[in-house]
Amino acid sequence: MPNNELAVTTTGRREMIDLTGRMQQAATASGIEEGICVLYNPHTTAGLIINEGADPDVQRDILGGLGRIVPADYPYLHGEGNSPAHLMAALTGSSVTVFIHQGRLQLGTWQRIFFCEFDGPRNRKLWWKIIAG
Repeated sequence: MPNNELAVTTTGRREMIDLTGRMQQAATASGIEEGICVLYNPHTTAGLIINEGADPDVQRDILGGLGRIVPADYPYLHGEGNSPAHLMAALTGSSVTVFIHQGRLQLGTWQRIFFCEFDGPRNRKLWWKIIAG
């Protein structure tokens, strides 16, 4: 049961980074033909999602929409000043799971796996595990 750590470096306050290629490489290297790939984010101000990756405007729309859903001017109590990032992380979630079939991640035609940074720039570590079955 291979598992590993994935380093992600972000350069902006809020951004989305496509991890699909890196996760497909991990699935291929595992040699597992049938199973699942789980990617987990142990950070409270970042999230993971699966969404469209063909049009970069979708990523901009997601970040912009989250910015409207989570107002910067709400009277947050958390002293670090990054409460909006915590809320955005809660909305997006901390993990994704993808089936593996014939050694390939089973994503829809337009789907990609994204790391969502909400409190960058940062150096982040994600954990993944590939399980045969």
